[in-house]
Amino acid sequence: MSRQSGTCHKLRPGQTYSGKQGFDYFEGIAKETTGAQAICMHILSVPPGGRAKAHKHETHETAIYMISGEAVMFWGDRLEHRMEIAPGDLVYIPADTPHLPINPGTSDAVAVIARTDPHEQESVVLLPELDSLVPE
Repeated sequence: MSRQSGTCHKLRPGQTYSGKQGFDYFEGIAKETTGAQAICMHILSVPPGGRAKAHKHETHETAIYMISGEAVMFWGDRLEHRMEIAPGDLVYIPADTPHLPINPGTSDAVAVIARTDPHEQESVVLLPELDSLVPE
């Protein structure tokens, strides 16, 4: 029995796009770039002092691998939890979990981000009522 294969793609991150969360992402694997059906993956570089808007990803899980720099992520219904993230750390964020990452360091924080949303931005829900819970 023969199985029909899809087309493999190779991308080299170059162009960026602005995400609803307030960061610019390097374009990567997504439905729009490769026809992916159930995953997206891209690289995020957050400058020193950079801060996302509070948000969650409805029905989609997120996995992060920290390449360089440092970050702090506040998470939970009221952003009551705090997680420090360093190079080599792997982070899992369950679907529908409010979170807000920041870069408190003096160099760019660079991470690979994968999500079960092939459209990348489709499931992003901003939570402006939580933004003030994390001081500037």
